Amino acid sequence: MPPFQPAATVTAAALPGANPHPAHLMPPNGSRRRRIWELSGHAQCPVIGVCLPIAVVRKLVDKQLGGKTVASDYELHCGVNAECKLRNAMSETVQKELDRRYAISLRHSQPLKTTEALAGFWAQRSAAGDSVAGALWATLTHPRCDAMLEEQVLQDIHMLQHQNGAADRADLARLQALLDENQVLARELGQAQQRCSRQAEQHARKLDELQAHLMQARAELIGRDTVIADLGQELRRLEAEVPALRERSTLSRQVAEQVERIQDLERALLRSRHEAERERLRAHEALQELHRLQARHDSDCANVGAELPDSPEALAAALLDRAVLCVGGRTGSVPVYRQMIEQGGGRFLHHDGGEEDSTTRLDSTLAAADLVICQTGCISHDAYWRVKDHCKRTGKRCVFVDNPSSAGLRRALFSLKAAGGGQDATSLMAPNPGARILPA
Repeated sequence: MPPFQPAATVTAAALPGANPHPAHLMPPNGSRRRRIWELSGHAQCPVIGVCLPIAVVRKLVDKQLGGKTVASDYELHCGVNAECKLRNAMSETVQKELDRRYAISLRHSQPLKTTEALAGFWAQRSAAGDSVAGALWATLTHPRCDAMLEEQVLQDIHMLQHQNGAADRADLARLQALLDENQVLARELGQAQQRCSRQAEQHARKLDELQAHLMQARAELIGRDTVIADLGQELRRLEAEVPALRERSTLSRQVAEQVERIQDLERALLRSRHEAERERLRAHEALQELHRLQARHDSDCANVGAELPDSPEALAAALLDRAVLCVGGRTGSVPVYRQMIEQGGGRFLHHDGGEEDSTTRLDSTLAAADLVICQTGCISHDAYWRVKDHCKRTGKRCVFVDNPSSAGLRRALFSLKAAGGGQDATSLMAPNPGARILPA
């Protein structure tokens, strides 16, 4: 009897499209993948056994024959294996199922162009273990799979099947060990259940004791509730005897809070008054000091203005053979400053105070100057402190002018002359209210 036959015998002649010549004997056709009927005669068995579960094989056969297959699993496997050696309806159905099931593996192997690369692909996937079936189908049907590689793949699959059988036997041994262990655990579980039963009885007795304590506590609570109810009745009686007792207590607390707040505000007010008095005294002293300094400033300006003649001869006497450094000033006023100083017989030096010139060059310029005029409104903080520190260290005469102008520069030059003429430079102020003389 044939391997599977629901109603009639299925042979190669019975299936349409049968090819009487083995396809694996045909030469490879370019880059086309080989079909299952084009494989060698002993390759279909491991492909069907490894790549298709027996339930899937039975389903494919039932669909192809249009009935229920009564053959055993072994007979079913042998019958499908025999049909796949030729091209027919059954082998084409198996081919489509394998291509659908392992489409990902086929796509991964498609870029491989050499037999060596295909062999590496098979070695990697077979070592992984979880994708052996897909790698087997993709490798055997690849156009670069030659007879040597096909033989190697079939040998590897043969050994893997042996190893799987050994693993099954090991699994059976482990199953038996697990059954023995299960018996031991069942006995331990019985003992644990007995212990749990004894503990449950102990907990039940303890629960009864707690229930008794709870009843006693409830009785005590009822007694306290009774006392509280009596006290409430006494409170209501007292409130009835003394009208508005609760409102009076509330007002008494509010009065105490208000008194405390008023005391805090009075202390804060007293501190504020003392602070205001101190501020008033300081303001009065500052105003007196301001009047005194203003009077002194007016007196000094009048004295200096009287002593400084505004004439070219006096300016020439003040600047003769002296290097005058002008720090700062507007760019458009620099030629006017130069002409004024050079007409007086002096040598003009200039530094813009750090706007374009480097402040590090200011030290060398200060060292070369005899007189320094610093226009503070047009220089950087760094330049200002460099000028002030240099003049203090070297004793060099310096005038600080707040508002840069040619008239201010002229007054500053006469101020330097006055300071160099024997007067106390610490108290002498330039006629320009914006000029300050640093003592020599």
